[in-house]
Amino acid sequence: MVLDILKKNHLSVTDGRKKILELFINSEGALAHADIEKSTGENFDRVTVYRTLQTFVEKGIIHLIPTTDNSILYALCKDNCEAGHHHDNHVHFVCTVCNKTICLEEVTVPHVKLPEGFAPEHAQMLVSGVCGDCK
Repeated sequence: MVLDILKKNHLSVTDGRKKILELFINSEGALAHADIEKSTGENFDRVTVYRTLQTFVEKGIIHLIPTTDNSILYALCKDNCEAGHHHDNHVHFVCTVCNKTICLEEVTVPHVKLPEGFAPEHAQMLVSGVCGDCK
């Protein structure tokens, strides 16, 4: 699956890309840059991790999730995302106890009627509460 995703997006197959993509595929929720660095160990430096994440975002493999503390989390995109066209208009849930953040794919961000002359580019919605594991 990892090789298929990299090849589909015309990316060269490197150890770093394979390892980071495997982390996303095996993760139940979103990951922070620090989580990814920690999981990859000493094998990859901070710059390699950062560049890999940026490439994956640009190619539509992962998407960004803003948090209430102005940091960024990353989550695996579903099959309908592609380079330059993310379709991540779903709601994200963050647990206030364990901080796990998950994508709620079945819940879309509601359409917001904007004043005349305004053009939306991106909408996001974050719901916080207690997850099933912490309840």
